[in-house]
Amino acid sequence: QVQLEESGGGLVQAGGSLRLSCAASGRTFSNYIMGWFRQAPGKEREFVGAIIRSGSLADYAESVKGRFTISRDNAENTVYLIMNSLKPEDTGVYYCAASLTWSISRTTSGYSAWGQGTQVTVSS
Repeated sequence: QVQLEESGGGLVQAGGSLRLSCAASGRTFSNYIMGWFRQAPGKEREFVGAIIRSGSLADYAESVKGRFTISRDNAENTVYLIMNSLKPEDTGVYYCAASLTWSISRTTSGYSAWGQGTQVTVSS
């Protein structure tokens, strides 16, 4: 099983930017579709976006499309979430996850490995 560790969260003002990183170890990173999810207090974990194995295609939730970008470096076993134009509603714990499904899944059940999460707080 792949192990995942997120970093890069923090407190930022609305309109600001953050870059989250997720480092993978234990298995061949390029075998996995990599996803990002987030969870706000009292809410269910929701899909943010995901990137296919080659890194040539990504899918995003409508709420972040045009503001967030996912990229990956298979040589460095790392996936990134670049977040621009942040809004207070982007606040939550952000998780990276790894999937062995054939195509991108937008549900948590499609992912077999999860990181511990990193807190992102956007102040108004």
